[in-house]
This record gives sequence, structure tokens and C-alpha cells, in this order.
Amino acid sequence: MFGQTNDAGAAGANAAGDLVKDTTTAGFREDVLVESTRQPVLVDFWAPWCGPCKQMTPIIERVVNAAGGKVKLVKMNIDEHPQVAGQLGIKSIPAVVAFQNGRPADGFVGALPESQIKGFIERLVGPVEDEAEALAAEAEAAFTEGDLDAAAAIFSEVLSVRPDHAGAMAGLAKILIAQGSLDEAGAFLSAVPESAAKDAGVTAARAALDLAVQAADLGDMPGLERRIAANPDDHQARFELALALNSRGRRQEAADALLLIIKRDRTWEDDRARQQLLQFFEAWGPMDPDTAQARRKLSTLLFS
Repeated sequence: MFGQTNDAGAAGANAAGDLVKDTTTAGFREDVLVESTRQPVLVDFWAPWCGPCKQMTPIIERVVNAAGGKVKLVKMNIDEHPQVAGQLGIKSIPAVVAFQNGRPADGFVGALPESQIKGFIERLVGPVEDEAEALAAEAEAAFTEGDLDAAAAIFSEVLSVRPDHAGAMAGLAKILIAQGSLDEAGAFLSAVPESAAKDAGVTAARAALDLAVQAADLGDMPGLERRIAANPDDHQARFELALALNSRGRRQEAADALLLIIKRDRTWEDDRARQQLLQFFEAWGPMDPDTAQARRKLSTLLFS
């Protein structure tokens, strides 16, 4: 299903290369002065020893790529090419100077957060719509509607625009989980780069995978329901039923099953029911309405 991602990613990399490039003193006139007569060009003055430069580079590249060609980024290593920076009076790096119509128009010094870099660019070119975020929202909508093929195609397109987009990686993993391809989902998540590993969406996908693996080993739901009917205090059966219900999208019923265990025996299996409910919350997402509703019930139960 994801076989076309590499080709799309290569295309995205080529497109990004048109918007971001390195220059030299000899190439500065063509790459910056001439090019800035077509659209604004940002010049990022940096050096290999500059820690803040390394922090800011991926951020500014991401915002420039998101601008979709309204602005370009040219990077100049001042250790190798100090002349232009000296002529512009640059004494501290990172420093970014925006050129328009062959002349410096604006600039800033120091590593700014992404929101401020975006604001700086928008002062030059107007509102910048993040194509990757728009596509990711479209993919999420397709996933919610159950159109997994469309969602996968759009998430792959997001990664062609932004190869480091954690939400798209998480989305592709969720699709694999929904399709029952648990081993493939595990391999996919294992390959997520460290920069995206702590993203909330990726964390939720990992939790969803863990739940899917647990649910795959359960017995049939009617059998679990019969065990509970015969013995309402069979907490293990109710626990497994909660996992089975969640795997079928019956979230509130799953949460209620765990809440009932907590109500009857908070210490069962070292607080296992509450810990499982918290894993549900992680998999569903902290802002999900089902999470909010079940969390309120848990709070009422624990603190009333």
C-alpha cells in the first residue's frame, strides 16, 4: 500500500531543493540578488560550529517549503564565505536577511521559534497556508470516514511535501493497524525518526498498536459475556471484554467495563483496570470526546 511513498518522497525532495539551496560568494549575485526580483529570498548566514544555527535550519526550511514557492531560502556558510556577511555588517549568527528586488528588505538575528519565523515570512509575502497541514487534515477526515485507501494516499502525499511530518507517519501507522497489519505497523513505527518519536500522534499510534495486539489474543465476545453473566465478579473476563469492545470501536462501552472493575475492586491486579483505561486515553488522544467523557467518569469514581 505504501510502495509509492519513496517515489513521492523523492519528488518532494526535488521540489524542496528548488526552494532551498546553498550559495557561495561567487553565486550570491545570481542566487540572491537576481532571484529576489522574482520573489523574496531569505539568506541564512550560518557556520558549522553554531549550535543555534543547527536548531533553526530545519525550522526555517520547513516554513519556506510550506510557503509553496512564495519565498526561497539560500544558505551561506560564513566560515567559507565571509565576504558578504562582512559587507552586510553581520556580527552574530544565525542571522537571516530577506532580499527583495535585489536589496535587503528585512532580517533578524538569533534562532526564533517557528511561529515567529512564519510571521516574519508572512510580513514579506502575506498569509502562508501550510500545504502539509491542509493535506493531513484531509487525510484524517478520510480516515474517520473509513476510506483507508484515500487516507493512505493523502498521508503519503503529505510526506512527499514534509518527510518529517509526524502526523502523517502516525496516520499511516493507524491505517495499518485498522487493516490488521500489526507486524507491518510495528515495523513502520520502529522506523519513525527520533525527531518524531515523541509526537502525540505517534505515541497514540503506538498505544493503539499495543491495544490491537492485546485484542488479537482474546477469546470471542459472546464467550466473555457468558462468563460475566455467570460471575459478575469475573474481572479478568470483563477486562478482556473491554479490550474487545475497544477493538470494535465501542469505546464508551469499553471504558464503562473498566470503570466497573475499578468501582468493584480498585486494587485488582495492581490497579490494572485503571492503567488500561489510561492506555485507552493515550490511544484515543487527549482531546478526543470519548477520552474526555471517560476521564470525567473516572474522576467522579475516584474522587467522589
